[in-house]
Amino acid sequence: MKVLLVIVVVLVGVFLVLEVGLRSLFGFGNPLIYITDHKIGYLLAPNQNTTRMGNRIMINEYSMRSGAIALQLPPSTIRILLLGDSIVNGGWWTDQQDTISTQLEILLLKQFGDQTPAQTKFAQVEVLNASANSWGPRNQLAYLQRFGTFDAQAIVLVINTDDLFATAPTSVPIGRDRNYPDQKPPLAIIEAISRFLPYSPPPEMAAVNAEKGDRVGFNLEAIAQIQTLTQAAGAKFLLIMTPLLQEIGKPGPRDYELKARDRLTEFTKNQQITYIDFLPIFNHTPEPETLYRDHIHLSPQGNQKVSEVICQWSVAIGH
Repeated sequence: MKVLLVIVVVLVGVFLVLEVGLRSLFGFGNPLIYITDHKIGYLLAPNQNTTRMGNRIMINEYSMRSGAIALQLPPSTIRILLLGDSIVNGGWWTDQQDTISTQLEILLLKQFGDQTPAQTKFAQVEVLNASANSWGPRNQLAYLQRFGTFDAQAIVLVINTDDLFATAPTSVPIGRDRNYPDQKPPLAIIEAISRFLPYSPPPEMAAVNAEKGDRVGFNLEAIAQIQTLTQAAGAKFLLIMTPLLQEIGKPGPRDYELKARDRLTEFTKNQQITYIDFLPIFNHTPEPETLYRDHIHLSPQGNQKVSEVICQWSVAIGH
């Protein structure tokens, strides 16, 4: 009987140590959760604060990866709204301080902090991060249509090459795809185990991914509507596209990517959109592979590079 009791105590102890360790060291058991939205498809549930793999993640009341904000623009403040997908969001692999939005805010604070009142009317800087993994232009448009522009003086839409082919907003993955949970798991151990199990997306995603029609055209139209909303709010609009790692160097983008890129370039000229393509910028960067953490997502160094370019464009707003 004593032996059995000792075994039970040891097993319970091991379980508790493992549970606490998975939570404190890796953040298992406390993932970011998502909510569905009829038009946006999905967005991060508001008011979340967690740490995953040592990276701090904050989600505010408007489902942004930003701290709490006032709905109306505070006096003497320049506010820039970033719209994007996982590249802007940063995901669990990026600490809050290493996101494009935070790095840009730091750069702009220094830029305006070094200027006299005669040179700039802004004393404070806010860079808002409205984004979620796998969002495309139609998700971002729907977010703007629901929440507005937050009195931002500038809106920066950051897309990547794949976003030109993004499908229509859908809520299919929420609560069914392990990467888009709609509630916390009961135990960190359960979540950790699930990460090692075979993965397959919900079967309904096959129909979503098979969307017919001119998908590039649909997304260009969404970008045009984002521009219209931006102009109606009296704000400046900047469109940025980051390339996939496989597009860097030779042989460069594939044929279908080149065609989509050409359409985007022509579109921005016709719409008179300020557009920055990071493909030539990254191609002229020594060791461009250091700008990426995988084939699509940027490393902190890549985020810094993007932030520096946006900063250069943004400074003109402050004069």
